[in-house]
Amino acid sequence: MSFVHLHVHSCYSLLDGAIKIPELFAAAEEMGMPAVALTDHGQMHGIWAFREAAAESPVKPIYGVEAYVTNKTLKSRDPGESRHHLILLAKNLEGYRNLCRLVSTANIEGFYHKPRMDWELLEKHREGLIALSGCLQGEIPKALLAGKPDMAKAAAERLAEIFEGDFYLELQENGLPPQTMVNRGLAALAGETGLPLVATNDCHYLRKEHHDAHDVLLCIQTGKKLSDDRRMRMETREFYLKSPQEMIEAFAWCPEAISNTLAIADKCDVQFPKPTVYFPAPPVKDGAPLDEIFENQAREGLEARISELERRGRPLTPEKTEEYRARLEHEIAIILKMRFPGYFLIVADFIGWAKRKSIPVGPGRGSAVGSLVAWALGITDIDPIRYDLLFERFLNPERVSLPDIDVDFCAEGRADVIRYVTEAYGGGDFVAQIVALGQMKARAVVRDVGRVLGLNLSLVDQIAKMIPDKVGITLSQAMDAAPALKEVGGADPAASKLMTYALLLENLPRHASIHASGIVISDRPLMEILPLCRDSKAPEDAGKKAQAVTQYEYKWVEKNGLIKFDFLGLKTLTLIKHCLRLLNETGIKIDLDDIDLEDKDTFALLGSGDLTGVFQLESSGIRDVVMRFKPSSIEDIIALVALYRPGPLNSGMVDTYIKVKHGVLQPNYQLEQLRPILEETLGVIVYQEQVMRIAQILAGYSLGEADLLRRAMGKKKPEEMAKQRTRFLTGAQENGIPARKAESIFQLMAEFAEYGFNKSHSAAYALITYRTAWLKAHYPGQFMAALMTSERDKHDKLAYILSECRLRGIPVRPPDVNTSDAQFTVAGDQILFGLSGIKGVGQAAVESILDAR
Repeated sequence: MSFVHLHVHSCYSLLDGAIKIPELFAAAEEMGMPAVALTDHGQMHGIWAFREAAAESPVKPIYGVEAYVTNKTLKSRDPGESRHHLILLAKNLEGYRNLCRLVSTANIEGFYHKPRMDWELLEKHREGLIALSGCLQGEIPKALLAGKPDMAKAAAERLAEIFEGDFYLELQENGLPPQTMVNRGLAALAGETGLPLVATNDCHYLRKEHHDAHDVLLCIQTGKKLSDDRRMRMETREFYLKSPQEMIEAFAWCPEAISNTLAIADKCDVQFPKPTVYFPAPPVKDGAPLDEIFENQAREGLEARISELERRGRPLTPEKTEEYRARLEHEIAIILKMRFPGYFLIVADFIGWAKRKSIPVGPGRGSAVGSLVAWALGITDIDPIRYDLLFERFLNPERVSLPDIDVDFCAEGRADVIRYVTEAYGGGDFVAQIVALGQMKARAVVRDVGRVLGLNLSLVDQIAKMIPDKVGITLSQAMDAAPALKEVGGADPAASKLMTYALLLENLPRHASIHASGIVISDRPLMEILPLCRDSKAPEDAGKKAQAVTQYEYKWVEKNGLIKFDFLGLKTLTLIKHCLRLLNETGIKIDLDDIDLEDKDTFALLGSGDLTGVFQLESSGIRDVVMRFKPSSIEDIIALVALYRPGPLNSGMVDTYIKVKHGVLQPNYQLEQLRPILEETLGVIVYQEQVMRIAQILAGYSLGEADLLRRAMGKKKPEEMAKQRTRFLTGAQENGIPARKAESIFQLMAEFAEYGFNKSHSAAYALITYRTAWLKAHYPGQFMAALMTSERDKHDKLAYILSECRLRGIPVRPPDVNTSDAQFTVAGDQILFGLSGIKGVGQAAVESILDAR
C-alpha cells in the first residue's frame, strides 16, 4: 500500500509552514507517493507555484485549503466567536473555481482577524469539493474534547449533507494526548454515522530533523525568542512529511484511513483549460465596433499631434507627414490582428483621466514609447519617429505576447488614478492590485534567526555583514564567495546553529504586501479566475469596500489570462509639479513641451556636475561620468541613461564612448552601411534597437525577425544563437557582405547585445532628466524649494539640499508669519519653509541644520 498526504502546509502558510514546494514534490516522488495535497491556512498564495512544480513531477497535485469556518455570519464581528478549521480539496475544475470563490469571499467579506467562511457560503459553493473534518481546531474535534458527542455528531451530519458523499472524518497520530482522545471519538462517530475515516499528518515541515528550524520560524512569526517558555510551539516533533510506511504503521489500527487517502486522490483531478485572455471591456459608449473606435481615435490623435508640431514651430514636410501616416497604419494593422485595440483604449482612458485631473503623467516608459499609436492616443509623449524608436521592440507580430504598457504617475496622484480605474471598470469584483510576497533573504534571515536564538547582536551583525552586498545572493553563494563566513560557522557553535537554521529558512515568504505597481482588470469577476485577498491596511469592517488583491504573485497573474497594467509612482513628476506650481504663483507659466531641447544653460549645468535633484543623474558615480562626458544634446542624455549600468561600465564601453565623444579616439562603424545606425552613438552599439536595425540592413531581417534575434542574443541560448547565426550570415551574403566581415559583426552584435539597453525607455527618461535640469538651470530657487518639499520626510537628504542652497547663495528661512504650510515656498530670492514643513523634524531641527551647515 501507499499513502497520500492530504493536509500539508507549505511555506505559503506564512511563517507557519516551512515546506518549499519543489522540495515537497521531490520528497513525495522519492517516497513513491502518487499524489500530494496543498492546504495552506486560509489562503491560496502557493497554488500556482504548486501547479508549476507538479508539471515537472510524476506526483499528482491536489489543490486545497485549510479554511476557517464560523458558526455566525460573514458580517458578524463578535469578539467571542470561535473559528473552526476545515480541509477543502478540489475534485475537478469546478471545485478549484469554488475554492477561489470561497477563499476570496472569506478574505474580503468575511475577514475578521482571519479569513472566515460561514455555512451559507459553504453550501453555495460546495460543488466539486471534498471536505475533511480538520485538526484539533476543527468543529467536530473541539466538540469531542468538550465532552459533547451530540454536538460533534450534529456538525458531522451537517457537513456530510453539504458535501454529499465527499465528507471524511480526519484522524491524526501526532503523539498529542488530546488527539488520541479525539481519534477514539471519531472512530465511534464513524461507526455510528457510517462516515469514512481518513488519515493525515498536518505537515508543517519536510523532515523530522527540521522541527527545530520550524520552531525558530514560529518565533519569527510571533516575535519571541526560543528561551521564552510561554511562546507558541508545536508540542511534538511529528508534524513532518512522513513516509507511507510510517503512516501505515501509525494507523495499523485503522487501515481504511490509509486506503481512503488513495481513494480521495483518485477522485481529485483538476484539469485546467487551455490558457485564455480575459480582456477587460474598454469605456466605449457610442455603440460603434471596438476596432472602428480604436482606428478613428488613433488617426484623429495623429492628426492632432501633427497640427501640434506645426503650432509649436516644428512642422513636418509633406513627405514626412506621409511617413507618419504610413507608420500609423502599419501599427494599427498589427494591433488589430493581435486583437489588442481594447487594451490601448483602456490605457488611453485612464491616462487621459489623470491629465484632465491635473495629475502629472510621465512621457512614457519602456518599449511602448516606440509605438506611434501610443503617441497618437496620448499614452506617450515621445515622438518615436523623431528618435528612431521601433514598434516591433514593443509588439512583435512574429512573437505573440500580451502588450505591457507601464505608466509613471505623480507619486501623490497615483492612488487617485487607481481609485478611478477601480470605480470605472466594475469595482473590486473586476479590478485588483497584485500581491507581493516578501521573502527572508540572506541577510534578513540571518538577523531574524540570530534574534530568535538570543545571540549577541554584534556577532549577528558581523555575520550578516560578511554576506556580499549583491542582489539575490543566497547564503550558499555567500559562503562560496566569502570563505570567512563558512569559517565562522565552523568555529563557533552558536554561529553554526544560526547558519544551519538560516539555510533552511532562507527565501521562505515572510509577509504579504501589495506590488508596487501592478493592477489587473478583468471582463468578469476576478474570483471566477483566481483567488483574492484584501489590502491588509483596510479596516476589518471594510468588507467589499476593501481594495481587492490577487493572491497569486505578479509572475502568475498573466498565466491566469489576466491583463496587468503597471501604475508606478514617480517622485520626480511630483517634484516637477511643485516647481511649476511655485512658478505659476509668481505669474510664470511654463509648458514643458515648449522648452528648447538645445538650451545651452541646461547643458552647462549638466557639464558642471550641479546635479542634485536632476532625474537619473544624482548619484556620485553617474555625476562623475556626466562631468567627463559633457552632454551637448538630448541624444547624449539618452545615451548616458542607457550606458550607466554595470555591464557597460565594467566592459569599458563608457570610457570608449567618452574618448570618441571628445576626439581622443575615432569612431569605428565597421561598414559604411552602419554609419546611419551608429553615428548618434559614435560607432558604439548602445541600444537593442540598433541590433535590430543592423540585422535589418545587413541581413534582410524583418523588424519582427530582428526582435527575435535581439531576444536570442540577450538570453544567450546556444541553440537559438546557432540558428540566428546561420540566418544572419546567409542574409548578409545575399546582400554582398564579405563572410568574414559578417561573422565579425555578428560576434560584435552578440557581445554588445549583452549590454544593449531599450532606447525607447531611455529616450522617455532622458526627457524627464532634461526637464529637471532645465528647470534647475533657469529657476533654481523654485526648483530647490520644490525639491525640499518632495524630500521633506528625509532628514539627511534635506540637510544636503539645504547646504547646497547655501553654497548657491539661496537663503532659506522661516516665514515672517506663523503658518502650518507643509511645503517650501519662494519669496523673492528666498526659500521659506512652514513651521510644520518637515514631517517628524520640525522647525527647530531645520534651524539646527541651517546653523550646522
